[in-house]
Amino acid sequence: MGLLDGKVAIVTGAARGIGRGEAIELASHGAKVLVNDLGGEWDGTGADTRPAQQVVDEITAAGGEAAANYDDVADWAGSKKMIDEAVERWGTLDILVNNAGILRDRIFHRMSWSDWSDVLAVHLNGSFNMSRACAVQFREQNGGAFVHMTSTSALVGNFGQANYMAAKFGIVGLSRGIALDMQRFKVRSNCIAPFAWTRMIDSIPTETPEEKARVARMQQMTPEKIAPLTVYLASDRAEGISGQIFGVRNNEIFLFNQPRVVRSIHRSDGWTPENIAQQLKGALGPSFTPLERSSDVFSWDPV
Repeated sequence: MGLLDGKVAIVTGAARGIGRGEAIELASHGAKVLVNDLGGEWDGTGADTRPAQQVVDEITAAGGEAAANYDDVADWAGSKKMIDEAVERWGTLDILVNNAGILRDRIFHRMSWSDWSDVLAVHLNGSFNMSRACAVQFREQNGGAFVHMTSTSALVGNFGQANYMAAKFGIVGLSRGIALDMQRFKVRSNCIAPFAWTRMIDSIPTETPEEKARVARMQQMTPEKIAPLTVYLASDRAEGISGQIFGVRNNEIFLFNQPRVVRSIHRSDGWTPENIAQQLKGALGPSFTPLERSSDVFSWDPV
C-alpha cells in the first residue's frame, strides 16, 4: 500500500527541479498527480508544453497516473480551472503543492516595478489563487493538505532578492492563516524551505577554488531530496501537523521557529522619544537579529 493511495494531488511548477521531484515522488506513493507548468524560463519568460508532458510520461511509464496542465497560477481563472480539471478527472482533490515560482534578482535600488510585481504575482498571488480555489473542495470533503514552498532567503535573508524574500515570507503568513482558518475542517497547511541545486541557482560563479568547492557541495543537494518530506506532510500520517515551517538540506530536516517576543521593556510613566533613545539600544540591542544571509546561518557543509 502506498502512503498516498487513493489521493489526488496538484503540483505547480512541476516540470523541472523541486516540483518535478515532488510530482514523481507523490505518484510513486500512489497519488494521481496533475502536473502543472507553463514550461517557461526561470525568469518567467516563454512557455513550452513539453517539460510537463515529459514528467507525465515518466510517471505513467513507472505505472503511475498523471496528466499535464499548462494554466498560469498567477491567473485566478486558470487556477480555478486547474482545480476543476483535477476533480472532474479523478473525482476528488486531496493535496496541493504550491511550488511554482520565478526569479528576477536585482539589488533593491535597481529593482523595477515589473521585477517586483511579476515575482509576487507568481509566488504569492499564485499560492493564494491555487489555495483559495482548493479551499472550497477541501472544506466540503472535510480534509486536505497544503504544502507551500518558502525559502531561507525570506526566513534569514539574501542580497538582491527583496522581491523574492517578500513573496516567500508572505507565503509563510498565508500558510499560517490557512492553518488557523481551516483547522476545523481537518485541513492542514505547512511550509518547506528547500535547499536544492536547480536551474534557478546554477548561475553561481565558480571562478575561484573556494567558489568551485562551494558549488560542489551545493550540487549534492539534489531537488529530489525535498520530495520525501512533501509526501509525508501530504499524507494522513502527518495528522496534527499544521502551521509549521520545515527546511530540507540534503539529508537534514529542520524545524524553523516563528516570530515571538524575545525581550521587552516598559515604563510606568510612558515613553517619549528621548527616554526610548536612552534605553532601547542597551536593553534590546543584545537581542537584535543581525543582518545575516542563509549562508551565514547554515555555515556547515550539507550532511
